[in-house]
Amino acid sequence: MAEKFNLPAKLINGGIAGMVGVTCVFPIDLAKTRLQNQRSGQQLYKNMMDCLIKTVKSEGYFGIYRGAAVNLTLVTPEKAIKLAANDFFRHQLSQDGARLTVFKEMLAGCCAGMCQVIITTPMEMLKIQMQDAGRLVAQQRVMPSVVTTMKMGGTSAVLSRSYNTIHAPQVVRVSALQITKELLRTKGIVGLYRGLGATLMRDIPFSVVYFPLFAHLHQLGQHSSEHPSVPFYWSFMSGCLAGSIAAVAVSPCDVVKTRLQSLKKGANEETYSGVVDCVRKIWRKEGPRAFLKGASCRALVIAPLFGIAQVVYFVGVGEFLMMA
Repeated sequence: MAEKFNLPAKLINGGIAGMVGVTCVFPIDLAKTRLQNQRSGQQLYKNMMDCLIKTVKSEGYFGIYRGAAVNLTLVTPEKAIKLAANDFFRHQLSQDGARLTVFKEMLAGCCAGMCQVIITTPMEMLKIQMQDAGRLVAQQRVMPSVVTTMKMGGTSAVLSRSYNTIHAPQVVRVSALQITKELLRTKGIVGLYRGLGATLMRDIPFSVVYFPLFAHLHQLGQHSSEHPSVPFYWSFMSGCLAGSIAAVAVSPCDVVKTRLQSLKKGANEETYSGVVDCVRKIWRKEGPRAFLKGASCRALVIAPLFGIAQVVYFVGVGEFLMMA
C-alpha cells in the first residue's frame, strides 16, 4: 500500500528549508549577481572574495545582504513549491509502489521546475535590482564619466533613484515594495515576469538534473531497504554534490536570465530584446567564457543551500507541527 502523501507538511518543510538555506548563503549569491552583470573592460571585481570585500568597504556589512528581505519573503513559498512539488509528482508517478525509473524521476523534476517559476521569476527580478545597485554606483565612482542610464522604455523616479548621482554616487536605499509598485504601474504584472523564458530555461533543466541525482546519492546512504533512513550528514552531502553539479550545468542559462532581468544598465552596457538576442550578443562581444561568469559562486551558493535545505526538509518539522 502506497504511503500517504502529506502535502501541507511538505510545504512547511520546504518553506523552512528555504529560509534557513538562503540566510546562510545570501552574500555569495550577491557576489554571483554582480560578477555576472559586469562586462568585459568594465570589471570592478576580480573574483567572489574581491567583490565581497569591496562591497563591505563601500556599503557596510549589511551591504552584502541587499535584497535579502525580498528573497527571504518569497523563498518560503518558492522552496516549498519546488521541494513539495517534486515529492508530489514522484508520489503520483509511483502509485504502484514500484521504484521510479530515471525517466520518471526526471519528469517529476521537470514538473517541479515548471511549478516554481510562478514565485521564482518575480523573486529573482526584485532581488537582482537590489543586489546590482551597488555595482552600478561603484562603477560611477571608478569611472566618473560613466552615467548610468535607464534602458527599459521610459523613465521612472523610483527605478532610477539609486543611480542618478553623478557628482557623489551613493547607494540610495530603494525597497522591493517601491520597485514592485513602479513595475506594476509602468509595465503591469508582465513587468514582474520579465525573463520568464530564461527562468524556465534555467530551472527546468536544473530540477531535471538535481532531483534524480540527489535521490540516487541519498539512497547510497541507506543501510538496507528495511532501514531506509540515512544520517543527516549524508543528506547534506548529497544535496551539496547534486546541487553543485546541477548549478554548474545550467550556469549559462543563469547568466542569460540575470542579464535579461537587470533593468538598469551602466553606460556602454548592452540591452537585450530576448533570450536569443542576449545569447548572440554575449557570444559575439564577450566570448563563450562569459556564459560561465559567476559559475563558481553559483555552485558555492547552490551546494550548501540545497544541502541545508534537504537536511531541514528531511527532519520533518512539518509533520511534527501537523501532529501537534
